[in-house]
Amino acid sequence: MAFRLSFLYGAIFLVIGILLPFWPLWLSARGMSASQIGLLLAAGMLVRAFATPFITQLGDRGGRRDRTLALVGWAALAAYAAFSVAHGFWALLAATVVATMFFSALVPMGDALTMQKVQAGTLVYGRVRLWGSLSFIVASALAGQVVAGRSESAILWLVLGALSVTVLACHLAPKTEAPGATPPGRAVPTLLRDRRFVGFALCASLLQASHGVFYGFAALHWRAAGLNETVIGALFAEGVIAEVVLFALSGPVVARLGPAALLALAAVCGVVRWTALGLSTDLAVLVAAQLLHAATFGAAQLAAMYFILRHVPAGWGATAQGLYSSTAMGLAMGLSMMLSGTLYAAFGGAAFLVMAALSLAGGAGALLLARSAPGVATRWRSGRRDRH
Repeated sequence: MAFRLSFLYGAIFLVIGILLPFWPLWLSARGMSASQIGLLLAAGMLVRAFATPFITQLGDRGGRRDRTLALVGWAALAAYAAFSVAHGFWALLAATVVATMFFSALVPMGDALTMQKVQAGTLVYGRVRLWGSLSFIVASALAGQVVAGRSESAILWLVLGALSVTVLACHLAPKTEAPGATPPGRAVPTLLRDRRFVGFALCASLLQASHGVFYGFAALHWRAAGLNETVIGALFAEGVIAEVVLFALSGPVVARLGPAALLALAAVCGVVRWTALGLSTDLAVLVAAQLLHAATFGAAQLAAMYFILRHVPAGWGATAQGLYSSTAMGLAMGLSMMLSGTLYAAFGGAAFLVMAALSLAGGAGALLLARSAPGVATRWRSGRRDRH
């Protein structure tokens, strides 16, 4: 079981390891400007904000979450294949909306499968999820080697190959029946009325949105500063190595800190990281700043997973994962990407300083959350669940 879920994360993040560093380069080779790239990246994420909860809810409604996962995997592969015949802004926009809508549902659906096994006491989330991060490292480093000195058109074919592996992994995912104790049709309105869930999602969304300039324009910014694709890929990989270490130690880390403290850690490190990237392109500074990815992304991700495990009924797990993904990785990130394109076009690397401000706001939210909802800030212990 652990192997199959690890393979699933590895396959999904094989795709992400190509997309995040190099997809903006592919779009640029298609003739898109910095502002157009920002709009294209933002458009897919904004659609994701509305579509993901409904796609993931199919897993709760249908009972067999693994079957829904496989269907969504095939849809993502078909949608990305459409990029091969898409030319011009509007055709690329249409392909982006559909491809992101399906592909973005794979991670929260995989998280729902995994956290259901965590709840049963058979897995530790971080030790399974870290294989996705390791896959990202390999993909970003090897993709940099493939792209260096070649046409950017190779990027799309790398993505399609990785998605084919992902479809296989979806079919191999362990059979998982969604618990039926809570009616799935009530999940979305009930969770959206829950002040603790909404407050947590907003706080985490600010922290994830602070990655907007990094995900959209770090590769372009560093290449303009004289770094080649191999170094850029290595910098992305380095950040994820630190993330892997955190995931490997996630059991004691979560038990000691809890979700609210993990959010505060992500916020502090975000302020430091984005300020450093905004003020320097010196390689030594970039290497040091990339180590903080363990906290800015990894700590926030752990906080989200264990909050949902503690706070949300098991039968609503996939829906809750979809809501979190749609707000943090969809709506908030989409707006951040849209803003980032304009900011980067106007200010270049100084756009990272705005991301530091978002991290600061997320940190303030984490402190308020810890005070107003002490149950979220308490230590996670196996067998204890908050169901308010």
